[in-house]
Amino acid sequence: MLVAKKPLTSYATLRGQQKAKKIVSRMYHSGRLSHAYLFRGPDGVGKRLCANLFAAHLNCENPAADGGCGECSSCRKYLSGNHPDITVIGPENGTIKIDRIRELCRSLTYPPYESAIRVVVLEDIHTMRLEAANSLLKTLEEPPENNVLILTAEVSRDILPTIISRCQIVPFYGLSIEETTEVLAAHLAEMDGGEAAMLAKLSDGSPGKALFLKQKNLVDTWCRVRRILEVDEEEADASIGSLLAAAEEIALLKDDLAALLGLMRIWACDSAVRATTARQRNEQLARLAALDRAERSLARNCNRTLVCEVLLFNLQSPFPRVSS
Repeated sequence: MLVAKKPLTSYATLRGQQKAKKIVSRMYHSGRLSHAYLFRGPDGVGKRLCANLFAAHLNCENPAADGGCGECSSCRKYLSGNHPDITVIGPENGTIKIDRIRELCRSLTYPPYESAIRVVVLEDIHTMRLEAANSLLKTLEEPPENNVLILTAEVSRDILPTIISRCQIVPFYGLSIEETTEVLAAHLAEMDGGEAAMLAKLSDGSPGKALFLKQKNLVDTWCRVRRILEVDEEEADASIGSLLAAAEEIALLKDDLAALLGLMRIWACDSAVRATTARQRNEQLARLAALDRAERSLARNCNRTLVCEVLLFNLQSPFPRVSS
């Protein structure tokens, strides 16, 4: 029996996130919309896609139970990226600028062009500086009619509490390894199942992060570094040259270094879970502490190569042996 294919405007196109999909669907069908929502969860798990699907659903002329119809004029404009009443704003050069927020706030004072509701998706609001966040806050405090703002943010990043308090929160979570593998297979047909499963595990349930790791070849880099870190204790001194070369290599990653440190943290956490003795658990806690120190040093713009050298020495040794 043939099964009708779901339109690209259906929530079914979003893998996992059953709780979030249930919440937004219930909000739509209740007819009582909030003026602002905050989609909050890990990076790369579907917050942006869900925000856009919700925007399409709100403006669809023939809405279905699970999203937009995919065929009406509004849905077609959404799918082409040319809907006049769906605006998407994201970071530019790593941050959402205050001028962009001011421009947005002015535009919200005018009525929607052709729909009953104008929807604005503000991606990664944790990248806003304080002045931009305060500018947005004024709009959230006195929202113009016929506008819905959907904000997305990474759950571990700081956001003004006053912004959070003025939004309805929709939580997102990491996907299962199986769900992440399915997303990767759909996006990268040439990827074999073993590589997809490995990326799914390393990304901690984030398809977006997994695709980023694949694109940047960070898994290959991590595998080379890991072989150096996991040498036997008696071979550690002989591997110093390789370790220093690896530190220099990863220091050149610059903005991508944070993702590599994330892989190191997953490795240390997984090792801690598998630990069977107190000594083994303490070893992994020491490694996690070394990662924390390295991230703080990098945030202070310390010498990247030196920070990476100290980090790799401390990750290789059972207990930190180099002061950072």
